[in-house]
Amino acid sequence: MALTLYVDTARWRAHHKHVQEQFPGLVPVCKGNGYGFGHERLAEEATRLGSDVLAVGTTYEAARIKDCFGGDLLVLTPYRRGEEPVPLPDRVIRSVSSIDGVYGLVGARVVIEVMSSMKRHGISEQDLPQLHAAIENVRLEGFAIHLPLDRTDGSDAVEEVIGWMDRLRAARLPLHTMFVSHLKADELARLQQQFPQTRFRARIGTRLWLGDHDATEYRGAVLDVTRVTKGERFGYRQQKAASDGFLVVVAGGTSHGVGLEAPKALHGVMPRAKGVARAGLATVNRNLAPFVWGDKQRWFAEPPHMQVSILFVPSDAPEPKVGDELVAHLRHTTTQFDRILDR
Repeated sequence: MALTLYVDTARWRAHHKHVQEQFPGLVPVCKGNGYGFGHERLAEEATRLGSDVLAVGTTYEAARIKDCFGGDLLVLTPYRRGEEPVPLPDRVIRSVSSIDGVYGLVGARVVIEVMSSMKRHGISEQDLPQLHAAIENVRLEGFAIHLPLDRTDGSDAVEEVIGWMDRLRAARLPLHTMFVSHLKADELARLQQQFPQTRFRARIGTRLWLGDHDATEYRGAVLDVTRVTKGERFGYRQQKAASDGFLVVVAGGTSHGVGLEAPKALHGVMPRAKGVARAGLATVNRNLAPFVWGDKQRWFAEPPHMQVSILFVPSDAPEPKVGDELVAHLRHTTTQFDRILDR
């Protein structure tokens, strides 16, 4: 009995090919929990795509995945002096976002990140005059720019990249390769047309692995079902059942990421109103579970346990049976499955 990730493999891989066709020179990204699939599985899929470079989040991820992928590994987290040294092969490329970082990687293969409107990290325009001397002792693989997802000010992502291309060109820095993130296919094509001497390589994770929502599905197996009557006490905290119904124990708890949620940026009145409503219900221990039964998303009977969750299903709904599986709407990047099944 498990929390299972089901994958429609043919459909999932067809989506990968479609994205690859839209973004020539695509660099797949495999970081965190491997977007819910695991590092080993995504390394295998990147190899299947014929990728020559796979981007990972940290040096620790690079160390874990190096034996699963034979091409180059691009570490996205920028190098900092004093970081813990991790033994890595020469095919690992380090990202750098400061002049000091470039000087600290003598002889290494590096990609230099420029500061975008994200304001996360990157070298500034004022740093460019110092880069000429700094890059003499490294093997420069290219520059990179990480762009925001939303542009509420109406600005143009392509124009932001062009601005940096012009600055780098004016500083007479090599522009053979530019790694980009969060561009649309037509935006990438516009850039490639305007700068034919530069190879633009899109680093893509979410759109590649999770872009076809119907290709994957989480399901939690029902482990136990107990009938309860209104007012009957149950659970760790001995709460009272609000009405007659069933306590359904389903595979999937906090160790799987059930009940954990990344903060969301809310836009518009309705999403904000729903957020306020959910917060109000939570104060009286009413929390909606990600599990669906009888075409409805059900409520947690109490906060999820480490490996299981207990749901309350009212008596007017069909009675779940041990061995049934409940669809679970879970965020891939925060979920750890028990098993993955291709179908």
